[in-house]
Amino acid sequence: MKENVLDVLMYLFESFVDSEDESEPDRNVLREELELAGFRGREIDRALDWLDSLNVDEPEPSSPRPTTVRVYDQLEQGRLDSQCRGYLLHLEQVGILTPAKRELVIDRLLALDTEDIGIEQIKWVVMMVLFSQPGQEEAYARMENLVFADDPGWLH
Repeated sequence: MKENVLDVLMYLFESFVDSEDESEPDRNVLREELELAGFRGREIDRALDWLDSLNVDEPEPSSPRPTTVRVYDQLEQGRLDSQCRGYLLHLEQVGILTPAKRELVIDRLLALDTEDIGIEQIKWVVMMVLFSQPGQEEAYARMENLVFADDPGWLH
């Protein structure tokens, strides 16, 4: 099985998002479940570390002025093509992502350590980020509608 960290994360997300149990699952329980599902130790460790990084408590920065532009550095441009950057901008413009959440999404996308980041990966990472953050229920519901919609509803 050739899986990557995103495959492990998506499996966990789909397995636990609708769970009735709202307590945070034990890391060892997650590891056992993932091993039983056929994932390898290295990807499991990387995925669990990735999830741990979502729980960093950082204050929401003040809102940028309407004329503020996010400038991507060379590494970010190399990993996130113009279509990906445009999609992130779209999510921010429609109010699904705040500037702080956008930065967390970019950080988590780059932490996937995969060369082929596309719109589908962005959608799932955005959902995981919003799901993990308190007070983001409305934004999560809107993103969920975008992910499962037949028509993506945005043009570039």
